[in-house]
Parts: sequence; structure tokens; C-alpha cells
Amino acid sequence: MDFQVVVLAGGASKNLVPLVSKEVPTALLPVANRPVLSYVLEQLELNNLTDLIVVVEGEDAALCVGAWISSAYADRLHVEVAAVPEDVGTAGALRAITHHLTANDILVVSGDLVSDVPPGAIAATHRRNDAVVTAMFCTPPVTGHSETGSSAGKEKSKKSLHYNIIGLDPTKQFLLHIAAGAEVEKDTRIQKSILRAVGQMEIRADLMDAHMYAFKRSALQDVLDLKNKFVSLRQDVLPYLVRSQLKSEILSNGATQPEENGNENVNSQKIQPFLSRVLANASKPTFHELYNSGANGSGSIKKTHKCCVYVAHGSKYCVRLNSIQAFMDINRDVIGDANHLSGYSFSAHNNIIDATAELGSKTTVGPHCMLGEGSQMGDKCSVKRSVIGRHCRIGSNVKIVNSVVMNHVTIGDGCSIQGSVICSNVQLQERVVLKDCQVGAGFVVTAGSEYKGESLARKEK
Repeated sequence: MDFQVVVLAGGASKNLVPLVSKEVPTALLPVANRPVLSYVLEQLELNNLTDLIVVVEGEDAALCVGAWISSAYADRLHVEVAAVPEDVGTAGALRAITHHLTANDILVVSGDLVSDVPPGAIAATHRRNDAVVTAMFCTPPVTGHSETGSSAGKEKSKKSLHYNIIGLDPTKQFLLHIAAGAEVEKDTRIQKSILRAVGQMEIRADLMDAHMYAFKRSALQDVLDLKNKFVSLRQDVLPYLVRSQLKSEILSNGATQPEENGNENVNSQKIQPFLSRVLANASKPTFHELYNSGANGSGSIKKTHKCCVYVAHGSKYCVRLNSIQAFMDINRDVIGDANHLSGYSFSAHNNIIDATAELGSKTTVGPHCMLGEGSQMGDKCSVKRSVIGRHCRIGSNVKIVNSVVMNHVTIGDGCSIQGSVICSNVQLQERVVLKDCQVGAGFVVTAGSEYKGESLARKEK
């Protein structure tokens, strides 16, 4: 499609400690025993978007990601891995590689996105509308399983921070207003001059920014050059482009409408998720109709640029792996309700047990579970709604519920693990009880220990 694709793969996100490290950056965290980055790369490959720049924060993380891509996608994708400094933000990462961008249109996607929305659909919408930017929005899934305990509730309380308040035209093609980040907590003010310009605007607060954007390269580079303090695509670049498409350029009787036309206040607290509010001025044609007229004379809108939107269908799966709760939710979903994303064949019992795995007497692995290559389980074990990685050694009388166990983990007899993440090369000695915990790579939990809601990790040297 003549699109250049930039995958922003991040580095070792602080939100994901102790799951991530220099050796295991965010992009390589396992989802159903596959690096999360593989889900984005396979969607791009399916859509014939094969010219990629994968941007990674930090030299060490970039080397790890580059080595994995080389082994997994050597003959399938044309990938350049670029290292950028840590904590530069999404806009800063693009600014650092701007000299590599040569195509007319750029598709930017987050490397932690697990989704079945075809990237080609966003690219096609962008081209069809001749837009400066096209942003994808989706319905956030219901997250947090009932058995994961109190930590899920804490995460849910933070979810509102990821919502946006957006304004759409009646056709749901144009993005006319956006409030992101901290602005969502305040009253949103929409200029009446803009409302007059658009005729009608639907205010939505039930959609999540999926961090997939198509940009016209020249416009993106202009903004990055002009606004050198912009750090975030979501909170800086996108709102700027949306604001500047409607700079009081309604012409009435040959005169420009003044900006001091007052504001229409929309109380953020009153816009609950899954509700929308329509602000309308029925006497005017819609912005969509005005724009398509293409006129520049009296009584019309001056043509500037178009910011468009792709709203994914509610049946589509779309989640970012940007928190520990999201890591657990996605792992659960990809071997559960969204198992079409996993790429695996499920057994008659609706689970995945590798042919090389070994199960002891009276051991049960329930539906929506995964047991990886070469792993061994002792007698009388029970696994429910969990992912177990490769080459794990699990003793007898072990219970694992709603958890993710990574590779080369040793679990002693009589352990109970619930709502927890156990990273690679961890050793749990006998009779350990964990609930809602995260155990960092290589950690040893001593026999008989009980932990609830703890993060256990080796101290950095």
C-alpha cells in the first residue's frame, strides 16, 4: 500500500516491573508463550504492510528485540530496528528517526497492541479521505477476572485515565475534538465557533485510543519540527492537529467569525462511558458537507486539513499490554474468548497442551489453559485459566489458577498460585502460597512462604 510502518516497541516500561528487564523488554513479554510484538507484526504481514521500522528505547533492549526479529521473521518482513534514548515519549521517538521516513504516508502502531483490527483498514480510510491523520479508536474490553482479587479493582480504578473525550461528525469519519490525559478530569470546553462550523458533533467518552495512527508524512514532520517540546502522540500531536483543522475559519458574509464566541461547556463527570451527547446547530450544514464542497468563498469553510477517525467495530478485540493487569487479561483472553488471535490449535478440551509436555497421575489442565513445550507436572495438580511456559518443572499437589508462569520455572510440591505472574527461571520451594503477586526473573521463594499482593524481585546490582 506504499505505507511506511513505524512500530513503537518501547523499552522496559516502569508499569511492568518486575516482569520486564534489560533482557526481557516489553516487546518480548510472552502472550500465550509468544512475544507480544509478534501479534502486531503478524497483523501487518497479513495486510501486506511489510516495510517496517521497529523503534526500541535503549540499546540493550534494541539488541534483544532485533535478535528475536531476525530469527523469527528473517524471510518475511523487511525490518529496520532503531534504538532511541529511554523516556523520550512516542513523539520523541518519531522525531529521532524522522530522517528514515521517506514514504508519503506513515502508519504508526504501538508494539504492545494485541488486536484483530486489520491495520490495512486504517491505512485505506486514511487514503480515501486524504487525511493528515487518521486515528483508530476502539471499545475497551471488560477486564479483571473475579478471582484475581483486589489488585484488579485497583487497576480498574485507573482505567478512566486512559479514556478520551472525543467529538465526531455525524458520519463518524471526522475527528473534530479531543481531550486526552489530565484534560479528561476537567470540564471540556468546546468553542461555539467550532460548533457552528461543524453543525453537529457527537461527544463520546466510551472509546479508547488504540495507539494506531496513519499520518501524512509531511504534516507529521512539520509538527515534530515546529513543536519540539511535544512528547506524546496521543496527548500532544493528535490534539494539536485536531485543534488546528478548525481555526475559526468560518466565513460569513465575507468576514471571518471572531474567536470570542463563548464556549459550550460539557461536564466531564456527566459523560459516563458508553453514553454520548450530541451538540447541534441544525441551521448549518455539517462539517463533512462543508468540507466536501471544497469552496473558499463567502459562507463556506476555508479548507485546511482533515483529521479522520477509524472506529473499530465493538466485536473486535483491541487491548494494549501497558500494565500488569493488562498482561494477565490479555494472556487470559488469547487462550479464552479471543483464542483466534493465538495462532494455536485447541484440543477437544479447549486447551493447548504441547505434545512434549508430561502430566502426572490425576493431574487436570482445564479449558482456557496452555502448557508449553517440554514442561512436566507431577501428580494431583490442578491448572485453571492459566498459561504455563516451556520447560517448567512442577511438583505434585500444585494448584495454579488465573496465573501466568513463564519459561524454566521450578515449582515445588504443595504450592498454591492464584492471580499471579511468575517470571522465567524462578524457583518456588515447597508449600509456597502466592495470591495476586508478581515474582521477577530468577527469584527464589523459600519453602512455606505466603505472600499476598506482593512484588518479589532480585535487587538490581
